[in-house]
Amino acid sequence: MLYLLLALFGGISGVTTVLFGFGGGFVVVPVLYGVLTAMHGANSGAISGATAGSIDLIGQSAMHIAVATSTCVMVVNAIAATRKHQRAGNLLRAYIWPLAAYIAVGALLGAWAATRASGDLVRWAFIAYLAVTILDCLLRQGFLAQAGARAPVPLGRGVVVGGGVVIGAIATFLGVGGSVMTVPLLRRRGLPMAQAAAMANPLTLPVAIVGTVAYMAAARGLPAPLAPWIIGYVDLLAFAVLALGSLAGIRLAAPLIPRIPDRLHARVYIALLALVMVSMLLI
Repeated sequence: MLYLLLALFGGISGVTTVLFGFGGGFVVVPVLYGVLTAMHGANSGAISGATAGSIDLIGQSAMHIAVATSTCVMVVNAIAATRKHQRAGNLLRAYIWPLAAYIAVGALLGAWAATRASGDLVRWAFIAYLAVTILDCLLRQGFLAQAGARAPVPLGRGVVVGGGVVIGAIATFLGVGGSVMTVPLLRRRGLPMAQAAAMANPLTLPVAIVGTVAYMAAARGLPAPLAPWIIGYVDLLAFAVLALGSLAGIRLAAPLIPRIPDRLHARVYIALLALVMVSMLLI
């Protein structure tokens, strides 16, 4: 039953990846965190040799495991969704490179910080990040509706360098792929939602790869492996089930890419963010 549930939500993460560029993190993190805390309890204290014998380490590390496994799933999602969007002609190289390189630099910083932060801090940072993003999309002009059919505006050097590093750091720290910053950024540069969401997928790859490697390498700092099927903080069993579900979801949702009206696409994007934020508050 547990793995059936994960496969189902893996499919949902595939749908959100290909249609909204979410990369899976906004679905995988709340679901896996909820499953782990329900099965093992939650404890946000630091892992140490003194407490290892008295506290369920999986429950104690639930948020870290959820974020780490999410970044691993995002590697699969981002590659599969990028291929779909490439075939559909939705990718513009000028908005991907060199922004992706600076996102990778920021991802290194975010991964380093995340492996040293408490699970409770990461959880509340995740919620705050969603709240700020939702308000930004609702209150600032240029996201819900665009003024006329203006030509897309290129990214400036400051946005590429500074923005890329910030996006990479925050996204890897929270395990969310960065789409919640890249989609509004590209949307306000004049791109339709279909292309803005499409570009989020290749831009998620550096975050996902760097985050996965960092969370696996974190095994060196643990007093003992959390479980035989967990490397560092990456739950390989959950990853396999979620990834298979995601690939199925991407395949099913890909034909819908050109059929969603632009304004509706933007509204659903915000509604999904709000749904994820509420779910994290209730867990």
